[in-house]
Amino acid sequence: MKDTTTIMVGFWRESLRSFVNNRWLVFVAAMWLQSCAGIGYLFGSISPVIKSSLSYNQRQVARLGVAKDLGDSVGFLAGSLCEVLPLWGALLVGAIQNLIGYGWVWLVVTGRVPTLPLWAMCVLIFVGTNGETYFNTVALVSCVQNFPKSRGPVVGILKGFAGLGGAILTQIYAVIHSPDHASLIFMVAVGPAMVVIALMFLVRPVKGHKQVRPTDGVCFTYIYSVCILLAAYLMGVMLVEDLVDLNHTVITVFTVILFILLLIPIVIPVSLSFLIDPRPPEEEALLPEPQKQEPGGLQRESSELIFSELEDEKPREVDLLPALERQKRIAQLQARLFQAAADGAVRVKRRKGPHRGEDFTLMQALIKADFWLMFFSLLLGSGSGLTVIDNLGQMSQSLGYDNTHIFVSMISIWNFLGRIGGGYFSELIVRDYAYPRPVAMAVAQFIMAIGHIFIAMGWPGAMYIGTLLIGLGYGAHWAIVPAAASELFGLKKFGALYNFLTLANPAGSLVFSGLIASSIYDREAEKQAHQHHYQPQNWGSIFSGMFGVDEPLKCEGAICFFLTSVIMSGFCIIAVVLSMILVYRTKIVYANLYGKLSSTRLT
Repeated sequence: MKDTTTIMVGFWRESLRSFVNNRWLVFVAAMWLQSCAGIGYLFGSISPVIKSSLSYNQRQVARLGVAKDLGDSVGFLAGSLCEVLPLWGALLVGAIQNLIGYGWVWLVVTGRVPTLPLWAMCVLIFVGTNGETYFNTVALVSCVQNFPKSRGPVVGILKGFAGLGGAILTQIYAVIHSPDHASLIFMVAVGPAMVVIALMFLVRPVKGHKQVRPTDGVCFTYIYSVCILLAAYLMGVMLVEDLVDLNHTVITVFTVILFILLLIPIVIPVSLSFLIDPRPPEEEALLPEPQKQEPGGLQRESSELIFSELEDEKPREVDLLPALERQKRIAQLQARLFQAAADGAVRVKRRKGPHRGEDFTLMQALIKADFWLMFFSLLLGSGSGLTVIDNLGQMSQSLGYDNTHIFVSMISIWNFLGRIGGGYFSELIVRDYAYPRPVAMAVAQFIMAIGHIFIAMGWPGAMYIGTLLIGLGYGAHWAIVPAAASELFGLKKFGALYNFLTLANPAGSLVFSGLIASSIYDREAEKQAHQHHYQPQNWGSIFSGMFGVDEPLKCEGAICFFLTSVIMSGFCIIAVVLSMILVYRTKIVYANLYGKLSSTRLT
């Protein structure tokens, strides 16, 4: 009896140790962490509260939005601190930033502390939102190290949960049912900090490359299924809450079910640690094994030079051939170039620096046309989508919708599905057809262009369709661009390259939202104020002008954002053209990266 007890205690102790160090537990905890890393998407819900409480005009609100976008995108400090501090320390810094930034905004909006100037409010919004970058960095670094051969699915799912965070927090806010709308800002300040502190010791590298099991594919399929179920459930709940006047008990039940869906993925590490008989896990390399160099490096150098020359000598029609025939023609041309170079008949050009598909530093990438094509395509595409996200509250109010939270939640859900779907379908394109990944970005940008037109027209129900299309397209960018950047410019300096590309987000928001959208909105609002001759507003404007306070202007009707949406749609079309130029320029790179794999699958 005593031996049996000892064996059972030993079993449970070993199982518990295995559970705490299971890479799937880290992944699930990172998913929960990322659910709090999407607080920036709630700006469309909290901006009307800030605007009314502090008597801001739309241009001033747009500047707060730019500060939010800068905070969400500037991750250099988070990346640097993650190399110095333990990962739990970096998470703690992010939680403190989030609490101080949005907590102080809540104190100002509720009148508990003196009102601050606009620049100080921008600093607070920047500091609060910048806490997200710590959550993102720690989650991605931990899970990429734990799943080195499944980076695509892992990054897509984690970035997807960041996009879903707005809908989750909005549903929790619906349970609070506070008549004070400023309480949403309080929840944004306190909620993520609490979750991060609870999980900060779980999200870390656990030598996951030594925990590979045959069931990993089934586990990823299970996670994908939960993601789709969660998005469908949130979508249904938001629509029901918008169309039907529900009592507080029903809303509470909906929220409890939401928490159950969020907790379901914990089944994977529990079953692997406690229920399934442990099998000896396999081990996978953290990084691809380096290719063996020939003696003296002569043949390797020659191959690289011939590959460089091949891009100039290859006829254009070769790229249009089927995969097997294309590979055969390229191999023949390469063999002829080798022979000609050996005989001295061809002088092979020596290009300085790496070629496409190799490891670039940031400075090397900055002098490449492909990098800037990707940057400006991302700036136009994601920048136009971010403009809609930042102005969603005002857009829905101008079209006569009272409940602006429903659209914030919807675009968060579509953003989530766009990230999941963008990564999945772009992977099919490169794996099965060896076609450049940026073509998926062009499709996403074309979908966004249609969405902007729907919002511009202001038809009944067009706001729902517009948020659907723009949310899907915007989310797809952030699953496609990181993968494409790693394929074209390598993984060695991927952090610096990716952080530079993310600067396209605030740059686009500064131009599109801070200058274009806000100026057009305020101009239309002033026209309506003069046309209607509201006497109370005119006297109020006089007194507010005497005391140096700008009275907030309100615009009604589709005209408020008509011109802005048309301009955004045009920018998306330009982004499609830039993406297709990038596709044309990188065909040979993807043919060399994925040609053998796609031909094997096709045969």
